Amino acid sequence: MAAGSFRRSIASQLSKVLDLPPENLIKSISAVPVSKKRHVADFQLSVASVIEHNSSDCLAQDLHLQAQQLAERLKCDSVVSEISAGPGTVNFTINRELLAKTVLQQVWKDGSEYGVKSELFSTVPRQKAVIEFSSPNIAKKFHIGHLRSTIVGNFIANLKVALGHEVVRINYLGDWGMQFGLLGVGFQSFGSKEKLKSSPLQHLFEVYVQINKAAEDENTKKLAKDFFRKLEEHDEQTLSIWKQFRDLSIEEYIRIYKRLGVHFDEYSGESFYQEKAQEVLKMLEDKGLLQKTVAGTGIVDLSEKKDLSTVSTVMRSDGTSLYITRQVNIFVRCQDLAAAIDRMNKHSWDTMIYVTDKSQSNHFQQLFQILKLMGYDWAERCQHVSFGLVQGMKTRRGEVIFLEDVLNEVRSRMLQNMTSTKTTKEVQDPVETAEKVGLAALIIQDFRGLLSSDYQFSWDRALQSRGDTGVFLQYTHARLYSLEQMHGNAELTDVNVACLQEPDAISVLQHLLRYDEVLYRSSQDLQPKHIVSYLLTLSHLAAVAHKTLPVKGSAPAVAQARLCLFQAARSVLANGMKLLGITPVTQM
Repeated sequence: MAAGSFRRSIASQLSKVLDLPPENLIKSISAVPVSKKRHVADFQLSVASVIEHNSSDCLAQDLHLQAQQLAERLKCDSVVSEISAGPGTVNFTINRELLAKTVLQQVWKDGSEYGVKSELFSTVPRQKAVIEFSSPNIAKKFHIGHLRSTIVGNFIANLKVALGHEVVRINYLGDWGMQFGLLGVGFQSFGSKEKLKSSPLQHLFEVYVQINKAAEDENTKKLAKDFFRKLEEHDEQTLSIWKQFRDLSIEEYIRIYKRLGVHFDEYSGESFYQEKAQEVLKMLEDKGLLQKTVAGTGIVDLSEKKDLSTVSTVMRSDGTSLYITRQVNIFVRCQDLAAAIDRMNKHSWDTMIYVTDKSQSNHFQQLFQILKLMGYDWAERCQHVSFGLVQGMKTRRGEVIFLEDVLNEVRSRMLQNMTSTKTTKEVQDPVETAEKVGLAALIIQDFRGLLSSDYQFSWDRALQSRGDTGVFLQYTHARLYSLEQMHGNAELTDVNVACLQEPDAISVLQHLLRYDEVLYRSSQDLQPKHIVSYLLTLSHLAAVAHKTLPVKGSAPAVAQARLCLFQAARSVLANGMKLLGITPVTQM
């Protein structure tokens, strides 16, 4: 890794002066973000991170003075051309030709693995991760609320795979519960087998809306209860209707996931864990964790003092494990407990991540707590990645309910924007391109802030071709790709790095240097915003360099060097976009 060789060289010199092992210093040396002020050093050492923590007189001293004293003891060499002190930092500037040569060679050599081979990841053990995400409810159209879970889960899975971890992507479907009793009765009254086959989710949604109008009717309630009871008793005919609903729904989901560029290794669901849920209830009882209330409800006491101040309800008064979690109390479904235990038995995972909205935080906190009380220490390795709500997402026709409406809308708006520009006639497949660019617009708008934040969606903001948008990333990638097509690929062996000393070229190189640190940060907190911010800056720097450092009309050696720089920028841009779940386009 380019940054790695420079960090090691700086750490080696520092270790002699500070009398510390070089490996202890590596993570204290970070690449400096590019500044509009132009001249910034390439790396900096935070003095506070390496001074003796147990020495109070050291801490009391002025850090700036310490930085100056340390800088004076260090010498420039063939790698470092300049050393200076800042407020509490020692700054290192790398020899400019060596910087260009090393960065370009490393990007060219590592290709799609640039950044992930960094020594920053050398101490991170390779693990097996199970990631549960998306998880829509069967027989209901794919609601827009599931978009965030789907793209966030996909990003986490992509990042972990890129870093060499083994990942199992699970879609845990809401495919069981009383609503199927209602839907079954509704289908018997209003259903059409032809419509079910041609447009399953749309038709089942219409049936559900119709039967819900009669849901308070005592007769409908009774019929729905009977239908679901038959389902629980595995009545052949009832089970066959339910299975048809499930299979057709999954088929349609797969088609939508394909549009999103998402896949799953396993489609699971609550229905898989009916019998195992009963076993979990028995285990809770055997361990003395299950208590009955006066009303006959089964609860687990989660309070520290065991005074029932915090309880989780796991069983209804009729003895069945819970399916519905939307009451005022927090309910932990036995199916969820059974699923967690089953996945450990099946996959022997090192970490399991659940990706859902933040309203379910208490549910997962209690799920992990109950597993721990049951004696499963691995519950500590379960993690809930939560996200906020998207507000104001509407199509031209009004309030949005379904994801497919949004995908169609973003594609048509993007197509309209592309048609109004002069270059669209060159695009081979404008509809496909509009889909990929539109999806990039949705993903970047979603990933720009902290995942836990709610945000206000804006079509105009998302689809701007300039500014910090997914459209701008795609435009930059297509533009750099077109440059390569026009002038051919630069051979690294032919590059004269002395031709890349302009400030705009150095800014791009310095930014490429930081990529491994950005990946490391995202791998630590699973937030995509670090990568998004990095790629947007890279695109802006590349756009400026594209203007000020022309390839066409320059002397051959200068043209080759610049072409190589733009190739490196495009390669890293494409790598980062793919991690986020975006397919880079080559024309637009």
